[in-house]
Amino acid sequence: MGPTADEGLLRALYREHGGPLLGYVLRLTGGDRPQAEDVVQETLLRAWRHPEALAGRPARPWLFTVARNLVVDAHRARRARPPETGIDEQVVMTAAGSDDIDRALESWTVAEALAELSPQHRAVLVHTYYRGLSVAEAAKALGVPPGTVKSRTYYALRALRLALEERGLAP
Repeated sequence: MGPTADEGLLRALYREHGGPLLGYVLRLTGGDRPQAEDVVQETLLRAWRHPEALAGRPARPWLFTVARNLVVDAHRARRARPPETGIDEQVVMTAAGSDDIDRALESWTVAEALAELSPQHRAVLVHTYYRGLSVAEAAKALGVPPGTVKSRTYYALRALRLALEERGLAP
């Protein structure tokens, strides 16, 4: 008996997205490979159970969002576990608030998206947004005309938005 269409979908998702998804989840879990593999497996299982969620849209942003939510949920579940379970909360994870974890996850995602931009786009965003330089100051620091800074900023923000949408983080 050959594989069903559902199994084919699952295999295709794993083949196309498994590696990047595992890398992403490894970063979210602080390098905990067994946990990351469990999260990837659960993410793909949810995609298999709900193929309608992927219909008519790119799969990767949905997969990355589900994986991120699973990591956050697992962290919150560990923090909510009563002391009589014998789990030492200090060993499992330092006591960071949920907002801190969410901000850290978003920061990693934005850093990944920035890394995908061209060096010129990344540089203009770093100068204008992260360093707070004016267009004129950024133009001087980058050695380009102010109009080029404006143009690069516009296209860099568009590229960054697309990269964030792929990761399920765009508004």
